[in-house]
Amino acid sequence: MRKLRNVGFTAAAAGCLLAASGTALAVGGKTQPVSVSFALTVDGKEVGCAAPLHNIGSSRLEAKLHDARFYVHGVKLIDAEGARTPVSLAQNDWQYADLALLDFKDARGGNTPCTETTPAKNTTVTGAAPAGAYVGLEFSVGVPVEGQAEGKTVQLNHSSTETSAPPLDIAVMAWSWQAGRKFLLVEVDPANFVTRADGSKSRSWLVHLGSAGCKGNPATGEIVSCLRENRFTVTFDRFDPKTQRVELDLTRLFEATDLAVDKGGAVGCMSGPDDPECSPVFAALGLNLSESAPGARDAGKQTKAGVSPVFKIGAAEPAKVAGAEQ
Repeated sequence: MRKLRNVGFTAAAAGCLLAASGTALAVGGKTQPVSVSFALTVDGKEVGCAAPLHNIGSSRLEAKLHDARFYVHGVKLIDAEGARTPVSLAQNDWQYADLALLDFKDARGGNTPCTETTPAKNTTVTGAAPAGAYVGLEFSVGVPVEGQAEGKTVQLNHSSTETSAPPLDIAVMAWSWQAGRKFLLVEVDPANFVTRADGSKSRSWLVHLGSAGCKGNPATGEIVSCLRENRFTVTFDRFDPKTQRVELDLTRLFEATDLAVDKGGAVGCMSGPDDPECSPVFAALGLNLSESAPGARDAGKQTKAGVSPVFKIGAAEPAKVAGAEQ
């Protein structure tokens, strides 16, 4: 099982991190540690892997959470004037370059523990920023095409899981085309399975968000371009990481979706513009699914800058869950 490296910070260590990651500060500039907590919720209650999900979806089913993970990048702190200051992320098994993976696949809240081959959960983004007074938070969901690590440009989204550094080395988070990544993965298991258009049954209803309509083969050195990027930014003008956390609201994600039925295409939504299940999911994420969407500016672009209805602010819960691996 993957083990999370120690991400404890001191001011001196944070300063070393900033220098190593290539973030320039004025000579003698002070830094402060940054830690932002994330959680999954259903009806306002925190959930984790195998946890029961009550009244989920438009038909208010009983289900269990099978898996939930997503990548974030571009984490910034916002001051009272609205200026953004990038957070330099700690480099560890969960964070690389400007990218972090949040992983909620653990035994919290459920009776079925997760398997030995599943990565241990990670629900916190850590790093450092120039010392200052900050009042808000901003981050983006997705994997950038490239980033900076150890003073050089590295490929992030379209890269091999076998040769990439953690957390880009997880096969379940990879697409099978153009070596891209699933930006956000949420899988739930309805109590009575999912009935497909042909009458067959499926165990899980899937949400796999990633760039689509991509061209180019990264294995041969070609530049990959994607018609629908499907990345989005979340902005909270007021956010205090000491007392608050970021919550992904699964009730909101599935409120217009019948999880007992799949009308065509992949089971659930795998970012296909013609998949009938994707329209309500993309609306909940705050993304335009296609050019024909009402009010759409561009397919794969955010409907309203900084707004994703599924993300909200909740009260931080500092207490650890008994028995859950940290």
